[in-house]
Amino acid sequence: MNLEQFFSQIPKAALGFSGGVDSAYLLYAAVQYGAEVCPYYVKTAFQPQFEYKDAKTFAQSLGMDLKVIEFDILGERTVASNQENRCYFCKKALFTLLKRQAFEDGYSVILDGTNASDDPLDRPGMKALEELSVRSPLQECGLSKEEIRRLSKKEGLFTWNKPAYACLATRIPTGKEITKELLERIEQAESVLFSLGFLDFRVREFHGAAKIQLPKEQFLSAIEKREEILERLSPYFQSVLLDMKER
Repeated sequence: MNLEQFFSQIPKAALGFSGGVDSAYLLYAAVQYGAEVCPYYVKTAFQPQFEYKDAKTFAQSLGMDLKVIEFDILGERTVASNQENRCYFCKKALFTLLKRQAFEDGYSVILDGTNASDDPLDRPGMKALEELSVRSPLQECGLSKEEIRRLSKKEGLFTWNKPAYACLATRIPTGKEITKELLERIEQAESVLFSLGFLDFRVREFHGAAKIQLPKEQFLSAIEKREEILERLSPYFQSVLLDMKER
């Protein structure tokens, strides 16, 4: 089965939309094949502001309105306590809410952007999607991440080379309570590094310090910009570490 065949069978659906490479291509394909697919963005403290902006921009580029659902994810104790199964409980809460709203809006099928490269062992949230009967067309049609990027580039989608961006909660060690204040500090620190020209990096909380993880080719730049990095991250973290293992 390919996406055209999928959308001929499922001509109307709601999409859990993040604005990333996968969900963006899926939304684009749905439009191209004449399906009525409505993008829903569940906005929480786990997503940085630029992700929300990208999602809105992409939807608007297709002439669509992005439906935004505000959700206090930290109000879910199974999520905020940050145990090993946090991703499962988070995905379950997000898509339960999305499904409820979509049903009220007249959509009986829910889609997400999981692709054929995603490993269930690395993504416990996929179990929650299965339990909620969420469909994953990219996975069902055998489209890998590499193929989705290739097709997105071919169609001129600005998301084609967008780096993979896991939610901000992944920057906090398992077992450490997730708070809004800590998420905001991490987001601000990552915004600083982005403004300094760094790409595809992470700022992780490590015993109160900011641990920066970079691709190996950016190590030299980090050393050259050491003083500026320390100065500009000082409002958010007193100590800054560079992880010598490449990201």
